[in-house]
Amino acid sequence: MPKNDPTTDPALRSWAEGAGDAGADFPIQNLPYGVVRRAGTGEPFRCAVAIGTSALDLAVLHEAGLFAGTPVEGHNVFAHPALNAFMGMGHAAHRAVRARLSVLLREETPDLRDNAALRDRAFIPLARAEHGLPALVGDYTDFYASIHHATNVGSMFRPDNPLLPNYKHIPIGYHGRASSLVVSGASVRRPSGQTKADDADAPTFGPCKLLDYELEVGVYVGAGNALGAPIPIDRAREHLFGVSLVNDWSARDIQKWEYQPLGPFLAKSFATTVSPWIVPMDALAPFRCPAFKRAAGDPSPLPHLTDAADRERGGIDLTLEVHIASKQMREQNAAPVRISHGHFRDMYWTFAQMLAHHASNGCNMRPGDMFASGTVSGTTPDSRGCLLERTWAGQGKPRQPIELPTGEKRVFLEDGDEVTLRGWCEREGAVRIGLGECRGVVVGADATN
Repeated sequence: MPKNDPTTDPALRSWAEGAGDAGADFPIQNLPYGVVRRAGTGEPFRCAVAIGTSALDLAVLHEAGLFAGTPVEGHNVFAHPALNAFMGMGHAAHRAVRARLSVLLREETPDLRDNAALRDRAFIPLARAEHGLPALVGDYTDFYASIHHATNVGSMFRPDNPLLPNYKHIPIGYHGRASSLVVSGASVRRPSGQTKADDADAPTFGPCKLLDYELEVGVYVGAGNALGAPIPIDRAREHLFGVSLVNDWSARDIQKWEYQPLGPFLAKSFATTVSPWIVPMDALAPFRCPAFKRAAGDPSPLPHLTDAADRERGGIDLTLEVHIASKQMREQNAAPVRISHGHFRDMYWTFAQMLAHHASNGCNMRPGDMFASGTVSGTTPDSRGCLLERTWAGQGKPRQPIELPTGEKRVFLEDGDEVTLRGWCEREGAVRIGLGECRGVVVGADATN
C-alpha cells in the first residue's frame, strides 16, 4: 500500500449520516464490504459498503455510472449476492474502487451528496438492513495461531508437554466446514453428538453439555492462485482481501472424545458465525504493527515463512471483546456482560504466514476462501478467548464460573445465551474503525428452524 494513502487520511470528513459520530465503527476511513438488502422486502442481496449508519448499495452506484474509469466499469460485479467476483479482480481493482468511494463520500464531493433521488435508491439504513454472508466461502481453514491459547489448552490435557514440537515451526490448522457458516444474528442450535465421560465404560449420544464460543478473526482471500503455484510470503498482501470477526462455536465434550487422532470434526462443523462486514486490508494499514516478538530460544521461521516487511508490519493492533447476555438478562433489560478483552497483536503467526504456509504445497486458494485465526487469547485471565480457558483455574483446580448480574453462573453456555463479539482499531493520529459485531443466540438441541 502506498505511503500517505488518502483513503485513511484522518482529516477526511464525510457528508454521510453518522460517519463522523464519535466512536463510530464505520467512518469514511473504513468502508467495509458486505452484502445487504432492505429487510422484509425479499429483494435480491447486493454488494455494499458500510458508511456511518447506512449501507451503500454499490450496484446502484455502478448503474449510475459512478465507477467509470475504474477496473469494474465494464461489468457490474456488485449486482451479485456475494463479493466473490469483486474479490477475484485483485488488489489493484480493490484499491481503485476504494479510492473512488472515498472521493464520492467526502464532504466536498457533490455527485452523490446532491443527488437526492440516487441517494434514496442507494442508501439503506443499517437499522433496516438484512445481511447475507458476505462471500460464498468455498473453503474454510481454521488456524491455531495464538501461542497463549495453545499453551493453555495444552496445559489442560498435556501438562508436561503443552506445546507439541511443530507449533513454533508451522501455523497449525485444520480444514473447517464452509457449509455451516452463518451470518451474525442467526440462531445456533446446540449440537448433539457422541461423548464419553471419564468414568464411563462406553460413549453415549445426546445434546452437547459443554458448548463454548471461540473469539477469532477471519481473513478472506481475494485473488487466488493456480493449483501447484505457491504464494510467496512477500506477495501475500496481493491475495488478502480483508478481515472480519468469527465465532467458531465448539462442543468441548464432543471434541474431547473425537479429536484423537485426526483433530476437530463434528465438535466444530455444526456452526461458525461470521460478522457481516469485511474490513479491507487497506483500511487496516494505519493499525499494522510488528509481528509477535518470539521468545529467546524460539526457532526462527523457515525462509518461506520469513519476510522483513511482515516482521515489521505483519501484526494488526486490533482490540477484541466478548459479551454475554442470558435470556433472563435480556428479559430484564440488563446490559450484556463483558467476559473477555484481548488484542490480536498477541498472535504468534501472521495472516501472511498462514497464507504462505497454506499455499506452500501448491494448494490453490480461491476468491472468498476464509481463514480463521484460531482463538485469540492473551496472558491474563480476562484476555482468554473462550470459556474453556476463561473458567479454567489451573491444573487440578475446579473451574471458576462466571457470575452474571442476575445471579446466574456460567462455566459453559446455556440455551438462550447470546454471545456478541466486537472489535476495533484505534491509535493516536488515526481515526478509529470498527469491525461491527458478530452475534449469535444458542437455542436448544430440539429447536426447530
